[in-house]
Amino acid sequence: MEKFRSPSSFKTGNQKPHLSFKTRMEDFIARMQDDKSGIPIRTVKSFLSKIPSVFSGSDIVQWMIKNLNIEDQVEALHLGTLMAAHGYFFPISDHVLTLKDDGTFYRFQTPYFWPSNCWEPENTDYAVYLCKRTMQNKARLELADYEAESLARLQRAFARKWEFIFMQAEAQAKVDKKRDKIERKILDSQERAFWDVHRPVVSVVFLLLILILIILILIIVLILILILIIIILIIIIVIVIVIAIVLRMRRYTPGCVNTTEVDIKKSSRMKNPHKTRKSVYGLQNDVRSHSPTHTPAPEAKQPTEEELQEQITFWQVQLDRHRLKMSKVAESLLGYTEQYVEYDPFLTPSDPSNPWITDDNTIWELEASKEPGQQRVKRWAFGIDEVLKDPIGREQFLKFLESEFSSENLRFWLAVQELKKRPIREVPSRVQEIWQEFLASGAPSAINVDSKSYAKTTQNVKDPGRYAFEDAQEHIYKLMKSDSYSRFIRSSAYQELLQAKKKPRTRRCGTGFLEEPLIQTTSHSTPRFLGSSAIRPPSVTAVG
Repeated sequence: MEKFRSPSSFKTGNQKPHLSFKTRMEDFIARMQDDKSGIPIRTVKSFLSKIPSVFSGSDIVQWMIKNLNIEDQVEALHLGTLMAAHGYFFPISDHVLTLKDDGTFYRFQTPYFWPSNCWEPENTDYAVYLCKRTMQNKARLELADYEAESLARLQRAFARKWEFIFMQAEAQAKVDKKRDKIERKILDSQERAFWDVHRPVVSVVFLLLILILIILILIIVLILILILIIIILIIIIVIVIVIAIVLRMRRYTPGCVNTTEVDIKKSSRMKNPHKTRKSVYGLQNDVRSHSPTHTPAPEAKQPTEEELQEQITFWQVQLDRHRLKMSKVAESLLGYTEQYVEYDPFLTPSDPSNPWITDDNTIWELEASKEPGQQRVKRWAFGIDEVLKDPIGREQFLKFLESEFSSENLRFWLAVQELKKRPIREVPSRVQEIWQEFLASGAPSAINVDSKSYAKTTQNVKDPGRYAFEDAQEHIYKLMKSDSYSRFIRSSAYQELLQAKKKPRTRRCGTGFLEEPLIQTTSHSTPRFLGSSAIRPPSVTAVG
């Protein structure tokens, strides 16, 4: 347990800083690790594995209260969190270095990684560590989201020397494999805690504090801008008032001529040269007009060719836009609501009733017998998606297609849906099986797809993935929607399921039994608990 891995190129400072507080914390850690008076360290057995050399957070808090003369539990938690933040002990299953007064397991850090050694790890060391983690296929060594982002960023930054980094990581991984399993597990957690100290995860609380600080700064800036605008407006108003007072004083000063009014009149005459003036004797200077204040209308400016072209382009864009009246939108929403209202348990009581609310277990009996209810069968007629997402609907649809010897389309569609849920290691083999069964030349269940989809699928199968048959599946879906589904809805098998009569059910009430058939609530009826105006009747249509 005394041999610890060291990053290959860590650099320490030439001069150690003031380490008095770190020395005191290390003294506390040494006392905690004492065999007699320290914290009890144990190995915890789980279902299939063992967790060696751990202790709980409550053990740390109780030890501090007992041995450090701390009376307040909050103070003990604060001191323990500070020591965890410096990396002297750490949680074994979390990247956030905090202390919790509960059963969370913690482990002591090796003295080699203590902050008193003045570590200054570089990004290349961090890249070697993350690269080594990716080589070991273990769940406990899987990279977190922020570590994966850091690895991608470092790989871009050190693209030229990444081969050297990879070789270093590979060499360290080989050395680790030679260690004992328990020792390797402890050293992995201690190395992870070391990097959690020097490359910590960004805390949500820290981000919230930064966001609050930014908002406060923006509010202060806005307040200052408003104050500045108010001051500028006050200054402008004062200047206008002063100018008005000065002009008024000049206007009524004896011996002064108001030249401003004269200049305004001259400017008005120059701007309107055709404006007629009425003479003292009632004669007009301009014989072209019978009105004393006639002004000819200004000539309209003809638009240029570029302006006309812009107008044409604008109106063409407006014509191409898709517009729909609000009445049509409201009518569509009302139709959808009325269609699905009887399937909404908040608006219409479910039939059969919910067994978790009432004592009626009819719905479980129907599910066990796999006999679809009339309401469930009625929903299949809404669209092909309702049939495909219902297990019993898919089964009935498949039986109908098998009776017509045309079930290969549905079986192909279901096989592709099942392929998307397969583990990645099973995908290539399953892709080849689907290809050989439905699309290969001489396939036993060949399907009919267009040439474009077939060419695209052939290219995708060379590099098999979960979505290799996406184009072919979409084409088959359209074929089933336009042909097979319509024939299924019109078939006698579907009509028999739809017209099947429901059996009266027994509803339990208290300790006795009440025999009465339940009344089915349809979309044309109004739920009792919502009142008469809760649902709009189907006969009322929206008017735009």
